[in-house]
Amino acid sequence: MVINFKKSYKFAVKSATYVTVFSSGLLYLLNYFFLKGSSWVVFFFGLSVFAFCFFVLQYRVERFIYRRVKKIYDDVSLLENASFRNQPVTTDMATLTREVQKFARDKKVEIETLKIREEYRREFLGNISHELKTPLFTVQGYLLTLLDGAMDDKAIRKKYLQRAEKGVERLIYIVKDLDLITKLETGDINLALSEFNIVDVVQGVFDLLEMRASKKNISLTFDIKYKPIKVIADQEKIQQVVTNLVMNSIKYGKQGGTTEISIEDLVNNKIIVRVTDNGEGIAKQHISRLFERFYRVDKSGARSEGGSGLGLAIVKHIIEGHEEKIYVESQFGVGSEFSFTLEKT
Repeated sequence: MVINFKKSYKFAVKSATYVTVFSSGLLYLLNYFFLKGSSWVVFFFGLSVFAFCFFVLQYRVERFIYRRVKKIYDDVSLLENASFRNQPVTTDMATLTREVQKFARDKKVEIETLKIREEYRREFLGNISHELKTPLFTVQGYLLTLLDGAMDDKAIRKKYLQRAEKGVERLIYIVKDLDLITKLETGDINLALSEFNIVDVVQGVFDLLEMRASKKNISLTFDIKYKPIKVIADQEKIQQVVTNLVMNSIKYGKQGGTTEISIEDLVNNKIIVRVTDNGEGIAKQHISRLFERFYRVDKSGARSEGGSGLGLAIVKHIIEGHEEKIYVESQFGVGSEFSFTLEKT
């Protein structure tokens, strides 16, 4: 490693000044009381002492400190911290202290970030293994039963095959969502921006999920009757956002509840779409993690309702891919409201 040397003269200058003042003062007193010589002798003597002391101290202290300080830089460079390694070696202790403290702070932040990432990685692997394990074991169980040959009843065999098929469909659903969110996170999906009527998109989602909502007697409505509202976005992706949010409101909605969508104007040519329900609601401690992959508020009940556990994470990435914002407000036992912004034409 090539290290530049940044010299510091403060110590040598100050030390040489102290020695010069003392020796010159002593010589002046001796000259005044005993030698009776010229004042120029004292001046040149002081100048000579200062120059001698400065060079000796600078050279000796510089070598003494530099050898030790350089070792600190060499040790730190092993950690491959580019910002510290590229700094010139300084023998000024104040500067060195600041640099080391900054290096320590940066390393502390880096370590904390790595810990958070490692915890997230472990949790993610545990979640994805759990999500895949359930349908895999279901499919395996039904197929092993059929292969065992004990089932002579054709109706039972058909029922088992249909249940195995549902397990496979769930696996495909999870894998497709994983593929989609990976592409969204890496920016591999380009948005096909176009002008469309957001009211028609919402109504289309209502029509699509009407039967699902009717099973729990949940009504899907607008808060008022809207005229066409034109926005600029990827229509297919925004439809997926609305679908995921409405499906969640149905999934966690109470029997006989409502899911209401409102569209409001904002400043700077923006609108905000609100999806509000009066379902279970979400406890405060869960809200900050709702958009994480596979994160579920209800670890058991949510899985019985189906889904990949990636819906809200996909919603967040789609909205952020449009450079828009998504918000959530919820009160446990009262209901939830998810909202996102879009650009109007």
